Amino acid sequence: MKKGSTDIIIVKDLVKKFGNFVANDHLSFEVKRGEIFGFLGANGAGKTTAIRILCGLSLPTSGDLSVAGYDVYSQREKIKQNIGYMSQKFSLYDDLTVFENIRFYAAIYGLSKKEIVQRADVLMKKLQLEEARNKLIRDIPLGWKQKLALSVAIIHDPKIVFLDEPTGGVDPITRRQFWEMIYEAARNGITVFVTTHYMDEAEYCDRLSIMVEGRIAALNTPLALREEYQAKNMNEVFLKLARAQTEEVA
Repeated sequence: MKKGSTDIIIVKDLVKKFGNFVANDHLSFEVKRGEIFGFLGANGAGKTTAIRILCGLSLPTSGDLSVAGYDVYSQREKIKQNIGYMSQKFSLYDDLTVFENIRFYAAIYGLSKKEIVQRADVLMKKLQLEEARNKLIRDIPLGWKQKLALSVAIIHDPKIVFLDEPTGGVDPITRRQFWEMIYEAARNGITVFVTTHYMDEAEYCDRLSIMVEGRIAALNTPLALREEYQAKNMNEVFLKLARAQTEEVA
């Protein structure tokens, strides 16, 4: 990353293949510091594959990529130290209590025992989970689990947090509350990279890309994309992009 650059994620010609299948087909984009960047697309579009590469969990087949100033080929451990990650498949341990999950992840992120106790108390009070402190994760509602998972992912104040379809399966009210937490994280200087297949959530992002069959079909602000595709909402934008891809293949 160039000195003084506002780009905290840089991706140039990312390709990821599994045998003959191309999951990511020459993706290129940048994400700015403090931005809420939406990575949209239908299930199977290649979102999770790309996010795993950016988190240092998988290697690309080819391309030039840096995350928080670190190279995805040679500095993956550095990347992991500077990010938070909430996976698509729920990441808390069902057989541990609320506090035990917080303590476990905070320790992985390198916080001291004193910091863990202090931040756990603040976090549980903020989420109104004090009475659930010693409850097993399996025994608390899904909405609480999701909000706790996000809080744990940023408990160490990372430069970037990656959220892979974090609101899947939760009700609309909880989804809105979850996005309020995302806004707060961004206000605190954390860059948010969020994948979702809910088109209405695109409106909450500063900028977004829309993937169709492994490629980035569009990349801009929600307003600019609605204007470009003469659409009332992002769902219409996505449908037009999907139809265009179908016609191209036909």
